[in-house]
Amino acid sequence: MQGLTSSEAAGRLAQFGPNDPAPARGRSGVVQLLALFLNPLVIILLIAALASAFLGEIVDAGIIVTIVLLGVAINFTQTYRSRKAIERLRDQAAPTATVLRDGQWQELLRRYIVPGDVIRLSAGDLVPADARLLESRDLYVQQAALTGESMPVPKESSPCEERQESRESAGRVFLGTSVVSGIATAVVVATGEKTEFGAIAGRLAMRPPETEFQRGIRQFALLILRAVFFLVLFIVIVSVTLHHDAFQSMLFAVALAVGLTPEFLPMITSITLARSAVKMASRKVIVKQLPAIQNLGSIDVLCSDKTGTLTTGNMALESAIDPLGRPSQRTLDLAWLNSHFQTGIRSPLDAAILGQQRGDELKDYEKRDEIPFDFERRRLSILVARSGECERLLITKGAPEGIFSLCVACEVDGQVTSLDAASLETCHRIYEDLSAKGLRTLGVAYRTVPGRDECTVADESALTLAGFLTFADPPRTDVAATLADLNRDGVRVKIVTGDSDLVTHHVCQQVGLDSSPVVLGDDISKMSDTALEHVVEKADIFARISPTQKTRILLALKHRGHIVGFIGDGINDAPSLHAADVGISVSTAVDVARESADIILTEPSLRVLHNGIIEGRKAFGNVTKYLLMGTSSNFGNMFSMAGASLVLPFLPMLPTQILLNNFLYDLAQVTIPSDNVDEEYLSRPQRWSIQLIRDFMVLIGPISSIYDFLTFFVLLHYFRATQPLFHTGWFVESLATQTLVLFVIRTRRRPWRSRPSRALTATTLAIVLAGLVLPFSPLADALGFVRLPASYFGFLAAATGTYLWLVEIAKRKLLPFREA
Repeated sequence: MQGLTSSEAAGRLAQFGPNDPAPARGRSGVVQLLALFLNPLVIILLIAALASAFLGEIVDAGIIVTIVLLGVAINFTQTYRSRKAIERLRDQAAPTATVLRDGQWQELLRRYIVPGDVIRLSAGDLVPADARLLESRDLYVQQAALTGESMPVPKESSPCEERQESRESAGRVFLGTSVVSGIATAVVVATGEKTEFGAIAGRLAMRPPETEFQRGIRQFALLILRAVFFLVLFIVIVSVTLHHDAFQSMLFAVALAVGLTPEFLPMITSITLARSAVKMASRKVIVKQLPAIQNLGSIDVLCSDKTGTLTTGNMALESAIDPLGRPSQRTLDLAWLNSHFQTGIRSPLDAAILGQQRGDELKDYEKRDEIPFDFERRRLSILVARSGECERLLITKGAPEGIFSLCVACEVDGQVTSLDAASLETCHRIYEDLSAKGLRTLGVAYRTVPGRDECTVADESALTLAGFLTFADPPRTDVAATLADLNRDGVRVKIVTGDSDLVTHHVCQQVGLDSSPVVLGDDISKMSDTALEHVVEKADIFARISPTQKTRILLALKHRGHIVGFIGDGINDAPSLHAADVGISVSTAVDVARESADIILTEPSLRVLHNGIIEGRKAFGNVTKYLLMGTSSNFGNMFSMAGASLVLPFLPMLPTQILLNNFLYDLAQVTIPSDNVDEEYLSRPQRWSIQLIRDFMVLIGPISSIYDFLTFFVLLHYFRATQPLFHTGWFVESLATQTLVLFVIRTRRRPWRSRPSRALTATTLAIVLAGLVLPFSPLADALGFVRLPASYFGFLAAATGTYLWLVEIAKRKLLPFREA
């Protein structure tokens, strides 16, 4: 069995295409750019530009087209770069498979698997393609995604090639399914869209459920859409009633709609989340879906196993002892043979066992058969024989609780005696004492089997207990401090483990977690869902928990209103990873867990995850700044335009000036994704609040309008402004106030106590300066501007300063002030 060569595989990849059951119909950069011009507002503006040119308004048409092109170009450039960055990150989390290429087993990305490849499968693997089994042993496959059958189904190789490819075929495995237990090799017969999974991928690849962040963005968009509709309708009615120029009035209404529409929101959101994803990747946190970043920042409860998070995950063999607790070489030898010959998943415990050097006498043994590990039995057995001997030796290794019930004898100092009640009680006590010291413990047992080369689960009976292996997994040096930091930042950590309650209690005490009470799986099995909801609020430690009970715990927490994160890396963690608001796995986890997770940690550390949570809060904070800006000063200015059109005999601002004002205002906010976020904002989980956005609109918007009407009064009655002077004066005041207010709205602190990023400061001040200079520039005539009198700038400074002061007072009503 040699598999394909690299050249053969390359030819078949070109012939059959990548192994992707639902390939993303990627659009080229040109198509993405053209798609931006399909925005209804952009289309209306371009039509208006053509109409202006047809009526002889060449300058106005040129200005409109220029502003549209600049806006589209900025949007495309920033969004395209963000998408490319995310695609590179997703490649890091892409699924892989074990493939026989060029005569060697290799780990390859699933997309490069081709028909004819020989693949190897073991417990925890995702089946990478439709394949025919060549060899198998105790293989059980979960194929609910294809058949809806919740229970794993047995699979076995057939001596002759099957022509049938139905989902019920026992000799076939299919893409989209996963291996629950057993081992197998198979030859790939179909890939990509030709697979059974590919045939229904359209149904299975439906858009995932809407996240809280996505739902909030949609509600915000609907809020703005309603405001735009009624304001534009109002403008049109007023213009018709007052007999304003119809074309200019319509163009004014369109420009007003553009001013109200947060057209840069998708770009700001995409850039912010992409920047955060790239930064998180550099800190060993890979995000598979961008909306998961905000969900990560919202987590207030984190459920995790202790191994690899509280502890280092590096198991060290402490001792090998007999049933009475005395050192035993025999126990270690048997365990070494078991670990040496097993296939499938090798745990850190196996690695610690195999790290022990054994003598040549063990090399005479040959493997005859294997009963693979599964999570129901929680043990693994190997059938071996010494060269030239007929007698076979069945060696079983696993959780002591399960081993005890299978034993009828025990071996001490080479003597086998009956395992009576007193001896069994002694064994239990020794095991509990070891667990109370925080040591992981495995039981090792054996029996002789008559000369045959096959064994079944039924043979795991009448065993002789050889003894125990103990392993130390020390707590991480920084875990106590990390747990304290998570608690300080509003994330409550709950330990949910299948391990012994005694081991769990000991480890939790070492790292400073309140370890009482410890809730056992047996207790949870007797609780109703309502009772469990009360228990999960009070308890932080859950031990001897089954996979089904993990999911119940997560659902109970979610029902109590918590945003729940779950860290899992095992075969049976997939349901819990799906049930959590944020599923988190590690790069060394089994395929099923990595595929089910939203977040992948390249280092299994709570410190790494904590950094990711903080980055998620930063991303949410910066997106929120843009939303609050769009519904406060910007909305107020647009409302002022609608009001001014009632009393002025001319349009309060030319359509091209509105578009330019809005473009410069949006340009100032492009650097919001780079802004700093206050420590006190990062110290609490953040939840979406459309009510807060409405409150900003209702309270801050009118303040902006008050200053706009004050500007109208000063321009008309003090400066006796003509139409061009009015347009120029309001343009400058509007741009200055709605842009500079970002320094107030961006923080819950007093503005001078929170430092914005250099990029945000630079773009904001540069835009205000541009607005001040435009009336004196060569572009002034084309834009309809005139020079402003020097005294107007005194008014502008006073108006801007007092406006920012009033917004700061109003902000404190909406956002209670909390200094870090």
